[in-house]
Amino acid sequence: MNVVTTTADIAALVKEVGGGHVSVTSISKGYQDPHYVEAKPSYMLKVNRADLLVYVGMELEIGYLPLLIEGGRNPNIRLGQPGLLDLSTAIVPIEVPVGEVDRSMGDVHPYGNPHYHLDPANGPLMAGLIADRLSLLDPDHAPEYKSNLENFRKRMEAKLKEWGARMEKFKGTRIVTYHLLWSYFMKRFGLEYAGVVENKPGISPSPKHLLELAETMKRQKIKFILMNDYTDPSFANLLKEKTGASVLILPGSVGGIPEVKDYTGLFDYLIAKVEQALSH
Repeated sequence: MNVVTTTADIAALVKEVGGGHVSVTSISKGYQDPHYVEAKPSYMLKVNRADLLVYVGMELEIGYLPLLIEGGRNPNIRLGQPGLLDLSTAIVPIEVPVGEVDRSMGDVHPYGNPHYHLDPANGPLMAGLIADRLSLLDPDHAPEYKSNLENFRKRMEAKLKEWGARMEKFKGTRIVTYHLLWSYFMKRFGLEYAGVVENKPGISPSPKHLLELAETMKRQKIKFILMNDYTDPSFANLLKEKTGASVLILPGSVGGIPEVKDYTGLFDYLIAKVEQALSH
């Protein structure tokens, strides 16, 4: 089975479920901003040759995926066809905006926050959809896909207990993040927002906002600013100078740094780093 995914996180889950029966290519790399991907002809060729294309949905890929599907000219990879799988149907979205959404609000996602892979409890739900679709397209290997899924679910169940126990003492801790990338992770582990550097998604913060945020951080004794590895750290560093807080740069995806090689490895790394930062 030739599978194309839009993100490295989905590719990691496809490998978990598909094992040796799948060949997986991710269009974006773990160290790239998944909002901004170019619709290259080489990607269209991958779509053309794919049995299955799996994507995040919730308009995360709106800037390039329709072009890749159109340019790929693969009759099985079209809306409504089994070769196209939207993983967002497996999860319950958060931060769904109420009322009209317009460009003045920044890069707001009208269907909610699309970074749902950062709640580890969503991993097994995503993997379940992948297993169902692989089984439909490749019924000969369905028992193996089901078995791989069960093994992954059991591992994740044990890991969720471990991560939850380690983060328990930090519940209710208020932190500042650069972007709303971390909302699912924070909700899962009971962390709360003291503020966001990028107060309008995709738009640089104003000097007024930075000043107000610096005051909030000093007042609430915020220890660190959590940000992802593909964002310019200059505004976070400015806040660091004003407040004394540290800047914690973490990968938001599998492959964001070389040592994060799979889905459970991503959370092992994130939990260790956040635990370390909050313990100081």
